Amino acid sequence: MKLIFILIPTFILLLLLACSGCTNTPQTPPATPAPTTVPANTAAPVIIATPEPRRTLPPEQNVDLELTKDRTYSEIDLLYNGGKGEIFTQKIMMRVTRSDGQVIEQVMSGGNKPKRGDEIVVQGTRGSDRCEVYVTSAGTTYRVIDQPLIIGGFYNGN
Repeated sequence: MKLIFILIPTFILLLLLACSGCTNTPQTPPATPAPTTVPANTAAPVIIATPEPRRTLPPEQNVDLELTKDRTYSEIDLLYNGGKGEIFTQKIMMRVTRSDGQVIEQVMSGGNKPKRGDEIVVQGTRGSDRCEVYVTSAGTTYRVIDQPLIIGGFYNGN
Protein backbone atom coordinates (compact mmCIF):
# COMPACT_ATOMS: atom_id res chain seq x y z
CA MET A 1 0.00 0.00 0.00
CA LYS A 2 2.83 2.29 0.76
CA LEU A 3 4.08 1.59 -2.71
CA ILE A 4 0.85 2.95 -4.27
CA PHE A 5 1.17 6.22 -2.30
CA ILE A 6 4.68 6.61 -3.70
CA LEU A 7 3.92 5.50 -7.29
CA ILE A 8 0.80 7.66 -7.82
CA PRO A 9 2.49 10.99 -6.91
CA THR A 10 5.59 9.96 -8.88
CA PHE A 11 3.43 9.10 -11.88
CA ILE A 12 1.56 12.41 -11.61
CA LEU A 13 4.85 14.29 -11.29
CA LEU A 14 6.29 12.55 -14.38
CA LEU A 15 3.09 13.26 -16.30
CA LEU A 16 3.25 16.95 -15.37
CA LEU A 17 6.91 17.16 -16.39
CA ALA A 18 6.20 15.53 -19.73
CA CYS A 19 3.30 17.90 -20.41
CA SER A 20 5.16 21.01 -19.35
CA GLY A 21 7.63 20.66 -22.21
CA CYS A 22 4.84 20.30 -24.75
CA THR A 23 2.79 23.32 -23.76
CA ASN A 24 5.28 25.96 -24.89
CA THR A 25 4.86 27.05 -28.49
CA PRO A 26 8.06 27.90 -30.30
CA GLN A 27 8.47 31.63 -30.76
CA THR A 28 9.26 32.77 -34.29
CA PRO A 29 10.41 36.27 -35.14
CA PRO A 30 7.70 38.39 -36.77
CA ALA A 31 7.78 38.33 -40.55
CA THR A 32 9.13 41.50 -42.11
CA PRO A 33 7.06 42.84 -44.99
CA ALA A 34 8.66 42.66 -48.40
CA PRO A 35 9.81 46.01 -49.76
CA THR A 36 7.40 47.56 -52.21
CA THR A 37 8.59 48.85 -55.53
CA VAL A 38 6.93 51.22 -57.93
CA PRO A 39 7.06 50.16 -61.58
CA ALA A 40 9.30 52.38 -63.69
CA ASN A 41 6.52 53.32 -66.08
CA THR A 42 4.29 54.68 -63.29
CA ALA A 43 4.50 58.45 -62.93
CA ALA A 44 4.60 59.55 -59.31
CA PRO A 45 3.43 63.05 -58.43
CA VAL A 46 6.28 65.50 -57.97
CA ILE A 47 6.09 67.99 -55.15
CA ILE A 48 8.12 71.13 -55.51
CA ALA A 49 9.76 71.56 -52.15
CA THR A 50 10.20 74.80 -50.31
CA PRO A 51 13.54 76.30 -51.30
CA GLU A 52 16.41 75.40 -49.02
CA PRO A 53 18.89 78.00 -47.80
CA ARG A 54 21.48 78.71 -50.43
CA ARG A 55 25.17 78.30 -49.75
CA THR A 56 27.02 81.50 -50.47
CA LEU A 57 30.35 81.66 -52.22
CA PRO A 58 33.24 83.17 -50.27
CA PRO A 59 33.50 86.90 -51.12
CA GLU A 60 36.69 86.46 -53.13
CA GLN A 61 34.97 83.79 -55.29
CA ASN A 62 31.69 85.66 -55.87
CA VAL A 63 30.25 85.68 -59.42
CA ASP A 64 27.48 87.70 -61.06
CA LEU A 65 24.54 85.61 -62.32
CA GLU A 66 21.28 86.99 -63.74
CA LEU A 67 18.26 84.70 -63.63
CA THR A 68 15.06 85.70 -65.44
CA LYS A 69 11.80 84.09 -66.56
CA ASP A 70 10.27 85.47 -69.74
CA ARG A 71 6.69 86.70 -69.42
CA THR A 72 5.70 85.80 -72.98
CA TYR A 73 7.35 82.41 -73.62
CA SER A 74 8.07 81.21 -70.05
CA GLU A 75 11.75 80.70 -70.90
CA ILE A 76 14.12 80.59 -67.94
CA ASP A 77 17.42 82.31 -68.70
CA LEU A 78 20.62 82.21 -66.63
CA LEU A 79 23.31 84.69 -67.75
CA TYR A 80 26.90 84.62 -66.47
CA ASN A 81 28.54 88.05 -66.14
CA GLY A 82 31.86 87.07 -64.55
CA GLY A 83 32.77 88.75 -61.28
CA LYS A 84 35.53 88.69 -58.66
CA GLY A 85 35.58 84.90 -58.56
CA GLU A 86 35.69 84.47 -62.32
CA ILE A 87 39.18 82.98 -62.15
CA PHE A 88 38.04 80.30 -59.64
CA THR A 89 34.80 79.35 -61.44
CA GLN A 90 35.06 75.94 -63.09
CA LYS A 91 31.48 74.94 -63.88
CA ILE A 92 27.90 76.25 -63.60
CA MET A 93 24.90 73.91 -63.63
CA MET A 94 21.20 74.80 -63.55
CA ARG A 95 18.42 72.41 -62.49
CA VAL A 96 14.84 73.43 -63.24
CA THR A 97 11.92 71.53 -61.72
CA ARG A 98 8.93 72.54 -63.79
CA SER A 99 5.45 72.78 -62.31
CA ASP A 100 4.42 69.79 -64.46
CA GLY A 101 7.04 67.62 -62.68
CA GLN A 102 9.67 67.51 -65.43
CA VAL A 103 13.25 68.06 -64.20
CA ILE A 104 15.75 69.60 -66.62
CA GLU A 105 19.47 69.90 -65.87
CA GLN A 106 21.87 71.83 -68.09
CA VAL A 107 25.53 72.67 -67.70
CA MET A 108 26.80 75.99 -68.99
CA SER A 109 29.40 75.91 -71.81
CA GLY A 110 29.11 72.14 -72.15
CA GLY A 111 30.86 71.61 -68.81
CA ASN A 112 33.84 73.78 -69.73
CA LYS A 113 34.93 76.89 -67.84
CA PRO A 114 32.21 79.50 -68.47
CA LYS A 115 33.04 82.83 -70.09
CA ARG A 116 31.31 86.19 -69.61
CA GLY A 117 28.10 86.28 -71.62
CA ASP A 118 27.53 82.51 -71.54
CA GLU A 119 23.96 81.53 -70.77
CA ILE A 120 21.58 78.63 -70.22
CA VAL A 121 18.02 78.84 -71.56
CA VAL A 122 15.41 76.28 -70.43
CA GLN A 123 11.75 76.13 -71.43
CA GLY A 124 9.66 76.69 -68.29
CA THR A 125 5.92 76.53 -67.75
CA ARG A 126 3.24 79.13 -67.13
CA GLY A 127 3.16 77.96 -63.50
CA SER A 128 5.69 78.34 -60.71
CA ASP A 129 8.90 76.51 -61.59
CA ARG A 130 11.80 75.91 -59.20
CA CYS A 131 15.34 76.78 -60.20
CA GLU A 132 18.57 75.66 -58.53
CA VAL A 133 21.94 76.95 -59.70
CA TYR A 134 25.19 75.27 -58.68
CA VAL A 135 28.61 76.88 -59.12
CA THR A 136 31.79 74.83 -58.85
CA SER A 137 34.48 77.20 -57.66
CA ALA A 138 38.00 76.20 -56.57
CA GLY A 139 36.94 72.54 -56.49
CA THR A 140 33.89 73.03 -54.24
CA THR A 141 30.28 73.04 -55.47
CA TYR A 142 27.96 75.69 -54.02
CA ARG A 143 24.19 76.00 -54.46
CA VAL A 144 23.97 79.73 -55.04
CA ILE A 145 20.35 80.02 -56.19
CA ASP A 146 17.37 77.95 -55.04
CA GLN A 147 14.02 79.64 -55.53
CA PRO A 148 10.63 79.42 -57.21
CA LEU A 149 10.23 81.36 -60.45
CA ILE A 150 7.05 83.05 -61.57
CA ILE A 151 6.31 84.59 -64.95
CA GLY A 152 8.05 87.89 -65.60
CA GLY A 153 10.37 87.73 -62.59
CA PHE A 154 13.93 89.02 -62.37
CA TYR A 155 16.14 87.21 -59.89
CA ASN A 156 19.57 88.33 -58.77
CA GLY A 157 22.05 85.51 -58.28
CA ASN A 158 24.16 87.34 -55.72
